[in-house]
Amino acid sequence: MIIKELSLDRLSSRQEPSEIKYNTSSEIPESKYDYDQFQPRALQAFRMALAIKGTCHNLYLSGEPNLGRSYFAREYFQLRATTQETPPDQLYLHNFARQDYPIAVSLPAGQGRKFKNAMSETVSQIKEQLPIWFEREPHVKALEQISRTFQDEREDLFSDMESLAKDRGFSLEIDDHGGLTLIPLVEGRILNDEEFERLDPDVRKTLRNAADDLLAEVTTIMRRISKTEEGFRNDERKLHQDSAKELLRELLAPLHENFDEFKRIKDYLKELEEELLDNIELFMPKETQPSLSIPGLQLPEASPVEDLFARFEVNLLVDHSKTKGAPVVMADHPTLFNLLGSIERESEMGALYTDFTLIRAGAIHKANHGYLIVYADDILTTPSSWEGLLRALRTGQAKIEDPGDGDQVRTKTIEPEPIPLDLTVILIGSEDTYEILLYNDERFGKYFKLKAHMQLSAERNAENVERFVRVLGKIIHDSKLLPFERDSLACIVDFSSRLAEDQNKLSLRIPLLKEMMVEASALSKLDGKEFVDRPTIEEAISMKDFRSNLYEDEYMKEYDREVIKVETSGEGIGRANGLSVTLFGNYEFGLPHRISCTVGVGHGGILDLEREARMGGPIHTKGMMIIKSYLVGLFAQNKPIVLTGSLCFEQSYAGIEGDSASGAELAALLSSISGVPIKFDYAFTGAVSQSGTIMAVGGVSRKIEGFFEVCRRRGLNGRQGVLIPADNVLNLMLRREVVQAVEKGDFHIYPVNTIEEAIYILTGKEAGVRGKDGKFPEGTVYRKADDRLEELAKMASLYECKK
Repeated sequence: MIIKELSLDRLSSRQEPSEIKYNTSSEIPESKYDYDQFQPRALQAFRMALAIKGTCHNLYLSGEPNLGRSYFAREYFQLRATTQETPPDQLYLHNFARQDYPIAVSLPAGQGRKFKNAMSETVSQIKEQLPIWFEREPHVKALEQISRTFQDEREDLFSDMESLAKDRGFSLEIDDHGGLTLIPLVEGRILNDEEFERLDPDVRKTLRNAADDLLAEVTTIMRRISKTEEGFRNDERKLHQDSAKELLRELLAPLHENFDEFKRIKDYLKELEEELLDNIELFMPKETQPSLSIPGLQLPEASPVEDLFARFEVNLLVDHSKTKGAPVVMADHPTLFNLLGSIERESEMGALYTDFTLIRAGAIHKANHGYLIVYADDILTTPSSWEGLLRALRTGQAKIEDPGDGDQVRTKTIEPEPIPLDLTVILIGSEDTYEILLYNDERFGKYFKLKAHMQLSAERNAENVERFVRVLGKIIHDSKLLPFERDSLACIVDFSSRLAEDQNKLSLRIPLLKEMMVEASALSKLDGKEFVDRPTIEEAISMKDFRSNLYEDEYMKEYDREVIKVETSGEGIGRANGLSVTLFGNYEFGLPHRISCTVGVGHGGILDLEREARMGGPIHTKGMMIIKSYLVGLFAQNKPIVLTGSLCFEQSYAGIEGDSASGAELAALLSSISGVPIKFDYAFTGAVSQSGTIMAVGGVSRKIEGFFEVCRRRGLNGRQGVLIPADNVLNLMLRREVVQAVEKGDFHIYPVNTIEEAIYILTGKEAGVRGKDGKFPEGTVYRKADDRLEELAKMASLYECKK
């Protein structure tokens, strides 16, 4: 059997710099839509989201971290949203009919700011000019005429009362508060109380009756005086209102001229004018009242005029005066208030109050008629935000509510008019989160009908490499990095394939590539370079690994001191070098492990010590079961397999999961049964099937590099190498030092398809194929194993007979 080791060109994929048509990244044209082509599923969903309006076809963007999900979504929709119609401004105004229910008004983009400014200017003019307006000479003269007429009528009526009283023999006195006093007159003289009491009782009675009759007539005249005074006040108020109307018509004319086309604004201005006229007395000059302040206590002066004009303020909730196209809003902190809006409160003299000017917009208001981007993990950590968003999508309204204070007594609040909602929500999360929401919240599937699934990699072909380089150029331009040389761009393409762990793939983890490029640019600046070259790229990658490889280095020192027992030369029975991948944080590295096996007479079968110690995961346990099934299929066709033994990872103190070491475990088991030693120059990774096929595993490049590093530190002997599944060859993206060692013949990598091929390399002996006589060829590993199993079965049977 001849098994060829891998040639150099199959150990990694190298991008030829000459195939990149740009000498430096400065020559790369501006890229806007190149990355979109790498995500066809997401692109299709995005197009549907652009085409379908309403609140039911929202989008879930599913993908792993470090794919640039939020940047991708924001970039895509921002570029397309600029061509869409700019949404209207949103305002809240005072409701003159029901002050606790502010009215919502929409105006074309930019008109909201204009209306707010125009209102502010107009209200200032009214506040300043209206009191002065009543001091004009025509108004003063008209007021004097009304007052004079009233005074004449009032004096005539008082004169009539005095004449009537005198004719009836009484003197009429009126105090400052309007009180009437009737005093009898005798012979033209006013009687005092003593004199009145000395009169004859009949005379006193007659005088009292006469006074009562007179008082009834005087009261009638007083009513006429009150009506005259009321008429005067009405005439005075009407004069002020008619006069004010003239001024208000003049001051409000620009507002009517510019905004009467909007019905709600026209109605609002009409109600505003009526409100001013109804409160016209506030602008009349008043006598100064003496101050009754308490020493040491200063209270804010309550101004009815200020309270009145506060109603005329404009709350510009959403201003799109500088927005071009539809808004794209990223909700970075989607709390209930930040997402759905809030009603703030202010404190005055220890009491909390609110009004329509304290209504604040949430992200859904800012994104209305556009696109709202929010991370699923962020919004799901605040259940009230998630419930509020779904409620808004269900009702099609953005309703700002005051959540109150739980079980505490609710303070008086306001209920703003809901705003019609028309937006598309882009929810970003993982596939696991998508499934949790889909299966546990029936509303999610109803309102998030579009799914955009981002892929981790793209095919590495000439067209995609060209597109990928343009994406790199955009990163360099947007991040203001130093120009990258052609050779360094080719190096990044290769690094992308290493991230993808596939020679024919390009990793789309753009943020990781950007991170490395930023560091490479910084290194070039520190070195005084004008361009970023390949050595700098390689240095940046190496430095990043160094900052994270402390645990790997500690492990390697343990291998150097042989504290961890892994042999890289010699041979032994029942032992093999397996490989595993370890992940600390975001740093992944490979480590070799000694796998050992023992067998003997008995009926216990092969024990998986990892499982027995509850350190093995279900996939590892399944791998062990497959090994047993393989033995049964190979050796138990003409006899039972009677043995006892065990398999374990030596010096393993943490849990083991996965079946990538099942090939090495089977090799150690066959070595132990057959007595054929395995060479420790080799490490073996690969999962085995029931038919003996070696199947692909993950992290193959890291595993090879881990074993290579142990061998290199101990000294390469020219025989060492790694056996990998043939299906994993395309996943090889090995570091340069490993490739150079293979080139020199110091290290070897063998692809194997079956366990028989692996046995041949590990032992130097043929595994063997069962012949027509039912036996394996003499001297093969399987013949020795078969003979040994037969011997163990006889020994077990003999022992049973002796018992």
